[in-house]
Amino acid sequence: MQHKAAIYARVSTRDKGQDNENQLHELRAFAARKGFTVYKEYTDHDSGGKADRAQFKQLFLDAHQGRFDVVIFWALDRFSREGVGETLNHLQKLSASGVQFLSFTEQYLDSTGIFKDAIIGILAAIAKQEKVRLGERTKAGLVRARAKGKVIGRPTVDAEKVAQVKRLKATGISDRAIATALGMSPSTVAKYLTVG
Repeated sequence: MQHKAAIYARVSTRDKGQDNENQLHELRAFAARKGFTVYKEYTDHDSGGKADRAQFKQLFLDAHQGRFDVVIFWALDRFSREGVGETLNHLQKLSASGVQFLSFTEQYLDSTGIFKDAIIGILAAIAKQEKVRLGERTKAGLVRARAKGKVIGRPTVDAEKVAQVKRLKATGISDRAIATALGMSPSTVAKYLTVG
């Protein structure tokens, strides 16, 4: 049985002077060498940092409806640049729809072969590691900020200022006048007036 392939090509808005035609030419030839018939070509001129790309969304809709068996893309970063976790989710969605994937430039990214489960496992491990690293970087950043004396979290309310605001309000003057008198914004005055 001959497999039906979807070709996905993306050129970022930052890829000056490039167009999808270069990728498509190579991907068509690659599909032919693999013995696939091309069902459809999906092309986006957009950043890969978000999944909200018209043709990318259509590709998943058609995959879910079983219109093709395999997706061929130039490279994983042409497919998605949303980070390993999100990219892995996209690949797992394809797998759940019974669709395999192939990268033209990265031979190891081939779920049509016997190493399909290993590839998904490796990507999952990378995604987990990326999440751990991100958490560690965030914690390290907070520690550095605290060491420099930066207050982390919501700013504390100055009780003395709150008392001043309430005293002035009791005299019947407007929030704007209080704000001017105390050198703060009217929204801060309004907030202080709601403090218990």
